[in-house]
Amino acid sequence: MLFSGKAKHRRRRTTRIVAFAGVTGAAIAVPLMATGSASAASTSTWDAVAQCESGGNWSINTGNGYYGGLQFSQSSWAAAGGTQYAPRADLATKDQQIATAERLLDMQGPGAWSCAGAGNLSNDGVDPGVNPNGGGQQTQERSSSDQSASRSEQRQAPKQQHTTPKSTTGTVKTDTGITVPKGDGEYKVVKGDSLSEIAQKHHVSGGWNKLFELNKDIVKDADLIYPGQQLHLS
Repeated sequence: MLFSGKAKHRRRRTTRIVAFAGVTGAAIAVPLMATGSASAASTSTWDAVAQCESGGNWSINTGNGYYGGLQFSQSSWAAAGGTQYAPRADLATKDQQIATAERLLDMQGPGAWSCAGAGNLSNDGVDPGVNPNGGGQQTQERSSSDQSASRSEQRQAPKQQHTTPKSTTGTVKTDTGITVPKGDGEYKVVKGDSLSEIAQKHHVSGGWNKLFELNKDIVKDADLIYPGQQLHLS
């Protein structure tokens, strides 16, 4: 499991900190460190670390604040640029998680993982050969499963009249380079905002839960909203 902040990991070890601003606000990642030669480790090494961290489950989310096979905290995932692939590590492919881990390894070293010893993780310069922009095994498995489910639904679901969904007009490009739906609500998100703060400030009945429900067509994770998105308040 990745360490985050100064809190002790359940294995009673500590490590260095990745500075990150606004995790539950506008999700603005710290710029990646530029180095002459990036650190790297082999895929088999990352597999061994993941086996120790999560039992090798690359899509795991147990609700303990750590996600994916290499158990990224949300702040570490964002700081290492993982949000360009997916909002959280467990939603990314294995290749995307390894590519992000490579950058975190370059930033923090092996000490960022409590299971570094299990895989003999080091900055050995070995290119893992991953393809984060292509469909990894996790994506392919999900795609196959989704296609099977879709065919089953088409056979079983009765015909329904077409209804027009709530508009998600336009898109917004985030500071980390990903594009998200903009929406057409009356409130425009600014840096530092969170759903709870917006709900409190504008007296939204039902609090942030209601605000999340009203905007679930553009907000997929209650902890991740982006400057420029237009939220409905009622």
